[in-house]
Amino acid sequence: MSRMVNPAHPGEVLREFLPESLSVSEATKCLSVSRVQLSRLLNGRAALTAEMAIRIAMLTGTSAESWLKNQMQWDLWQVEQRPRPHVEPLAA
Repeated sequence: MSRMVNPAHPGEVLREFLPESLSVSEATKCLSVSRVQLSRLLNGRAALTAEMAIRIAMLTGTSAESWLKNQMQWDLWQVEQRPRPHVEPLAA
């Protein structure tokens, strides 16, 4: 199994999709979410939810699945950086 490189947080990816001319306040209106909610996502302090993935997909013309896959990859990479707990495998 190949090791995954550190994937970008979905908020970082979203920043690349939003035009520079679009303010955070305008983006929150487009997405019908609070400024705090969007700001936390954009700054990597909140996880992307399925609801937000659907809203972003509608805004950007992308798929909700691609946004959720990005979140899953980011979450998995974060956990893989920690020491593994001891787990006893199930007996065959």
